[in-house]
Amino acid sequence: MAAGGFCKLPTGSVVVALNLPRPAADGTDCVRVLVHARNRARALTRLRNLGLRAVYLRGNAAPPTPDEITAVLHHPDGLIWRTAPDNAVVTAGPELAQELWHPIRALLRRPTAPV
Repeated sequence: MAAGGFCKLPTGSVVVALNLPRPAADGTDCVRVLVHARNRARALTRLRNLGLRAVYLRGNAAPPTPDEITAVLHHPDGLIWRTAPDNAVVTAGPELAQELWHPIRALLRRPTAPV
């Protein structure tokens, strides 16, 4: 089951964060998806309309961080993703670069066939 959570903003809207399996050939990666919407139901509907049909939010185990909330609020689409950090792997030092947020269309884009 995907980890996720939400945060209600003072304006009444919510930011929903979900860790989902990446639609790749091997299926081993996970992505962190952030959605800004009027309520939780609309946030999940936005993801389902993009083709992510089996997306559910059960509980609030992994709510969005303040940095994630800022990132999604400043994006024009209000729907972004990046590779989810692997919490089981301990890295030594700051040499691990932080991945930037991507628009959702970059995740759902079909890979082109090699010529």
